[in-house]
Amino acid sequence: MKILLTNDDGIHAPGLKILEEIAREFSDDIWICSPNDEQSGTGHSLTLTQPVRLRRFGERRFSVTGTPTDAVTIGLRKVMDGPPDVILSGVNRGANLGDDITYSGTVSAAIEGALAGIRSIALSQVYAREGMGDEVPFGAAREWGARVLAPLLDAPLPKRTLVNVNFPARAPEEVKGIRVVRQGFHDYSRGTVVEGRDPRGYKYYWFGLQAIEHTLDHGTDLEAIDEGYVAVTPLQLDFTHHASLGDLGERYAG
Repeated sequence: MKILLTNDDGIHAPGLKILEEIAREFSDDIWICSPNDEQSGTGHSLTLTQPVRLRRFGERRFSVTGTPTDAVTIGLRKVMDGPPDVILSGVNRGANLGDDITYSGTVSAAIEGALAGIRSIALSQVYAREGMGDEVPFGAAREWGARVLAPLLDAPLPKRTLVNVNFPARAPEEVKGIRVVRQGFHDYSRGTVVEGRDPRGYKYYWFGLQAIEHTLDHGTDLEAIDEGYVAVTPLQLDFTHHASLGDLGERYAG
């Protein structure tokens, strides 16, 4: 099995090292192509206004000066000696739950893989509080990663779908199990915008993530994580709201 690893936290991120450890439980044919630096919150963006540089760190280990989408594209087209059987993105430092997947570079790397017709899985480690930096514990991801991945590597996933996995902010022995759940939604009035002044006296704004409110609808990824389960969510790339096609079509009918 040929596996491509990527992320949005950068080539030196501890979560990527853990993902490699997990992947090697299934294969020795491991390739890495990730952003050179952290690209959290870049979503599914593609670098178009400047060149993307490719850097080699060792055999089958590369980084790009761009986004997670750039990394997957360059990995598939310029780095690997053939298409991978699966793309694994992560393990992200922080949750990718609910509608946050629209911002997530981790999930977007998996989206790019799904668009290319490759089985793609995003993995993220939730943590308990902000400001932890490199002290975020990845124990749950490390201990539960292979157990979560094993059924997903040969599951019959439809085209243009991917799987989003989140590990709860608990010690491995406190994780209750695995739930397959739907995507939840945060309350929109959430998060913070921190205002400050730089040394020259000009204002700046920094988006904060604390104080995020959400409604724990039953059967969602938000609920599963809150209750101590690994959340496994299949996602589709077809954004069409099919139920509205008929009504809108009638409104334009002449």
